Parts: sequence; structure tokens; C-alpha cells
Amino acid sequence: MPFEAGELRVYKSRTRACATAVARTPGERRRMAVSIQPRGGAPVRDVGRFTRYAGPVTVGAISRCVYVKGSVGAGSADSGWILC
Repeated sequence: MPFEAGELRVYKSRTRACATAVARTPGERRRMAVSIQPRGGAPVRDVGRFTRYAGPVTVGAISRCVYVKGSVGAGSADSGWILC
């Protein structure tokens, strides 16, 4: 999912879902965050000042939807409930 400062990448295997927020222009250290939450569970987050990406963060996702949010600098994106 692209947004103005980067993109939010979501991957799913048979049992796990994973998310990463990637900067469009790597190099300078800036605030980045990514979180993934399985339906009915607690979100898993990675937040900090990074040069290229935040994450990856993973959760168990067997027969569960996930909600993913990510930000790079002032730009952000969220997925809504996906991978159901």
C-alpha cells in the first residue's frame, strides 16, 4: 500500500502475517512505525527512528483477519481488516 513518504508491505504465510513500513527515500534517520493486529488480539508494534524501514512485525493469523498501520515521517497508511 503506497503513501506519500513510503509504502506499507504486508505478507502472509499459511500461519503468520507480517508487515513492514518502508521509506520511499532511505538515508536520513526519521520516525517510522508499523503495527499489525490480528482480530481479537493485541497489536504488535515497531516504532523508532530508522533510515530504511520499521519492522518486520509478525502475528499468528490462522483464520484471522489482520489490521495493519504504518507511517514514515508525516505520511501514513492503514489497511482496514484484510487477509480474512
